Amino acid sequence: MRIKEYFSEMENVRKEIYALPGMSDTRATLGAGLAGFWERTKFAAGLILREKELIVFALLQWACIAAGYYLWVEIIGWIPEEAWRRSSNSDGATIGDLILLLWSFAVVGLTAFPLGILSGAMGAVHVQSRLGCESTVAGCMRMALPRAMPLWIFHWIDGWWTVMRILDRLPKKRDRRTPLEKAMSEAFYYAWKVATIGILPGLVTGRGLIDAGKRSVGMVAARFRDVMILRGGYSALCWIVGIGAYIGTIVFFVMFPELVNFDLPIESTIYKFYFWAGVPVVTAAGMVLLFLRPIYIISACDIYADYVREKGENLVLPPPPRGVVGGDTFAFLFFAILAFIVLAAFKFRHELGLMDLLAR
Repeated sequence: MRIKEYFSEMENVRKEIYALPGMSDTRATLGAGLAGFWERTKFAAGLILREKELIVFALLQWACIAAGYYLWVEIIGWIPEEAWRRSSNSDGATIGDLILLLWSFAVVGLTAFPLGILSGAMGAVHVQSRLGCESTVAGCMRMALPRAMPLWIFHWIDGWWTVMRILDRLPKKRDRRTPLEKAMSEAFYYAWKVATIGILPGLVTGRGLIDAGKRSVGMVAARFRDVMILRGGYSALCWIVGIGAYIGTIVFFVMFPELVNFDLPIESTIYKFYFWAGVPVVTAAGMVLLFLRPIYIISACDIYADYVREKGENLVLPPPPRGVVGGDTFAFLFFAILAFIVLAAFKFRHELGLMDLLAR
């Protein structure tokens, strides 16, 4: 199935959840969400203390996010000051805007590949624990790697929508959207996050991406309260960390004023700003990845396992027959091709004419 069709199917998953009765007015309150997340934390924290590989996977995810951020920042430094100034005074898109968009999409894709596998390995820890099996780094990776392709596609789509949502929340000079339109965008994004909560455990246990999406919708409908409380608590804590990152960025530049000269035009300092802002931003990401995300993934897998048990089904599907070429082979091939393209663009940007196009 083509990537465009996967996007379409994932959009249908979001629409189904958004259309659920009461979805618009049953978002967990801050207190209920935090209390519910804390209850889930007790079980998840116990598993983390027993299965140290969860910490390894979280640290590797943090490294991936940091690498992805600074890889993305590189293109900011390629765009000359004059091009930034023209862009700020224009309502139309330029060839430089298109290149920046493509670069961002490619970087999200590169980052999503290891993130997807590592998230799958985290889910595998819970699955093996639920089945009473010993959990190891190698064993969890063996469970996640055959699902590399659907894990990658899902995390690429999810990562791209998340990045676009974060950018959409930032203040803009010419933002003509009404408060209602902004609220609707936020509601659609929240519905996506709720709708896909069961996709990761579905993929890890052998489901295809489309099947996992449909089962995720069924899980949300059947365990609506549990899902909404978990997602509500996780979202609230992520918002708190995000606000802390915003304040931390201001404090960071106040403490180290020599890093960026804010008396200069913003077009002259934009690269330095994004480069050094990465310190508090990546630190905040580490707090989420090390403390919140493992709890969220384990809790989502726990809800999914209960849902499967209630349906009287096997949690883990049998592996595909030996000799069948798995999606993991194609995933590694496509990842290698994408990495080669990005590396070539990075190393030969002058020879390829990218710098001239970015200057237009």
